[in-house]
Amino acid sequence: MKLQTKYFGEIEYEESEILTFPVGLFGFEEEHQFLLLPFEGSAATLLCLQSVATPALAFVAMDPFSLDPDYAPELQPKELRALGVKESQELGFYVLCVVKKPVSESTVNLKCPVAVHPETRVAQQVILETDRYEMRHLLSQFGPREGAPC
Repeated sequence: MKLQTKYFGEIEYEESEILTFPVGLFGFEEEHQFLLLPFEGSAATLLCLQSVATPALAFVAMDPFSLDPDYAPELQPKELRALGVKESQELGFYVLCVVKKPVSESTVNLKCPVAVHPETRVAQQVILETDRYEMRHLLSQFGPREGAPC
């Protein structure tokens, strides 16, 4: 299948690559299908969460573990059931990034990650019930890391 994207022009993709969000993303509840596309040269730590239905709708996402290896999201039992797993560790996680200039002013939302079941490709954005993470962590607070995209 072909799709016009916000950042990559027209691409080809397989239906098996689609992430399905049964309840959409916060503020975009009507959007249920996305592709997770890595930006070139990012070693898959900086990605684009591209809507399949709306070509102009795309979010910059990051692998939170590339920023903070100790990141430990814990989902609530209801969220785990909705994703079809028993433990948070069975899921993949991505955080959304607000890109600003300079890049050091960009922020990531560690409080509301996107959780993905790697086998079923069902995904859900969740709000972690902890004070450990915030919705706006400056990228600059993580400092330079080898292989980090920003």
